[in-house]
Amino acid sequence: MAILQPLIDMAEICYQQGIRHVVISPGSRSAALTLAFVRHGGFQAHVCIDERSAGFIALGMAQQIDSPVVLICTSGSAAYNFAPAVSEAFFQQVPLLILTADRPKEWQHQYDGQTIYQTGIFDPHVKRSFEVSPDYQHPDVQWAINRIANEAINLASIAPNGPVHINVPIREPFYPGLEEDFKASDEVRIIKRSEKETVWPQSMWEELLDEWENAPKILIAGGQQKPDAALNAILRRITDEWQIPVLGDCIANLSGDEFIRHHDLFLGAKDAGDLRPDLLITFGMSFISKEFKQFIRKNPPKWHWHIGEDAFLADPFQSVTRDIPGIAASLLEKLFERLDYQSFVENSDLSQDTSFHDLWLRSERNARQKKHESLKNLSLLNDLSLLDIIIKYTDNRYQLHIANSMSVRYANILATENEWQGVFANRGTSGIDGCVSTAIGAAKVSGQPTLLIVGDVAFLYDRNGLLINNLPQNLKIVVLNNAGGNIFRMIDGPGNLPELETFFETRHSFSAQRTCEDSGIAYFRVSGKEGSESIVKDFLNSDGIALLEGFTDPVENTRAWKELKRVLQ
Repeated sequence: MAILQPLIDMAEICYQQGIRHVVISPGSRSAALTLAFVRHGGFQAHVCIDERSAGFIALGMAQQIDSPVVLICTSGSAAYNFAPAVSEAFFQQVPLLILTADRPKEWQHQYDGQTIYQTGIFDPHVKRSFEVSPDYQHPDVQWAINRIANEAINLASIAPNGPVHINVPIREPFYPGLEEDFKASDEVRIIKRSEKETVWPQSMWEELLDEWENAPKILIAGGQQKPDAALNAILRRITDEWQIPVLGDCIANLSGDEFIRHHDLFLGAKDAGDLRPDLLITFGMSFISKEFKQFIRKNPPKWHWHIGEDAFLADPFQSVTRDIPGIAASLLEKLFERLDYQSFVENSDLSQDTSFHDLWLRSERNARQKKHESLKNLSLLNDLSLLDIIIKYTDNRYQLHIANSMSVRYANILATENEWQGVFANRGTSGIDGCVSTAIGAAKVSGQPTLLIVGDVAFLYDRNGLLINNLPQNLKIVVLNNAGGNIFRMIDGPGNLPELETFFETRHSFSAQRTCEDSGIAYFRVSGKEGSESIVKDFLNSDGIALLEGFTDPVENTRAWKELKRVLQ
């Protein structure tokens, strides 16, 4: 038997539980874990020297395949560098299995390298933390590691999904001898966990139907979620047959012209109070639109149902009256069936106010028209005009990834009329760290043409993700280089401060060109409106991974953005 046989068995358990991807950051103390997965032969192993980037690459993979991805690192500060990705995975409900090698506890505070407190290091941003004993020869420890590995994998995949951490203290010697056989033992046991089916009681349905019937004005709104064909289908039926408006940010992944997409542009108007619903039904996670959140807070509905599988009661609108556990598509389908049957039995139409739907639809069409008029009037190259060109020339083959800060706000207005193969953004914590690496991970496993829109600061912050071998050739990256954090000119507060450029925007003169040269990425550059469409088309039609960097002026960007918002208010 190998000296660390339980770790070899842990890899086999992961494989038999369906895990196929492992992201590894090299190190010495983690050698036994690394070799257990690499020598297994059943995993695709991805190597990334920077643990922070590695964490986000794994997140991007798990986000796509909806299955845990294993993360491995050595002891000490290496583990801490997983933390940003772990917290994003926790709040975005993405399954990860984090394996951190550690040194035995007796070496803490003994001036021994790479020795820190690793027990529960990611708490409370994981679903659970485990730690195994380093006494791998003891039968009880072998049994415990087998059980813990099964439990951790199952837990990561139970709704709401999320990251689970196993800390693995390892004593020396941990490098295998030439005679050691890396095979799983006969004692490996797989423990499957069955899904729990949501059953809604009859009393709840009676209350829901009663509230529905007493709400003439109903609005359905979706937060961040993955593309869901079944949900899209039932929402289209509800809005088409019952004339109920359905609203969603771009990251809600609602596909179809029936839905409200430009609420960001018209809900700030002074006379928007007529759009207040009697009943609001929400699903999904975070909403990008600050205007929508503020609108509901100022105009709270009488009833607000939230449908989801969250472990916490989320109430960002400060108006929830009913928290309904379950999958939105299933509940709305059953609700539709019950209401449709009731209408048939009673031989009557539903009592919803169809003029409410018409009002939302007129607001949507007006905003869309004015948006297009405003974009046509942009004679200079700025972030808006460049993205408008890029999005115009993309087709429905693309999966869209959006960085945070201004990129996601631009996309929530400009990317709403395209049919994408999914729109993704790290809106769990909404940080700029890891946006590039997440898109890399997603592109590596999705196989779809992938377009990333990212600001210059977020790009520079996460360049190490591009240091991996075998970069995905289906990835196109657009960098909006306005020489700093342009969002600070656009939000209330810092825009008028004398310290703006130095301490908020952090002005710089860097570009992405040398990063592209180092990583073998085709580089395209746009700095003016003339000829930009031709460059964009060349960029999108190029073979392999490519990056387009658009150089824009922050003052012009601010003017164009505020003018677009002004014409709709």
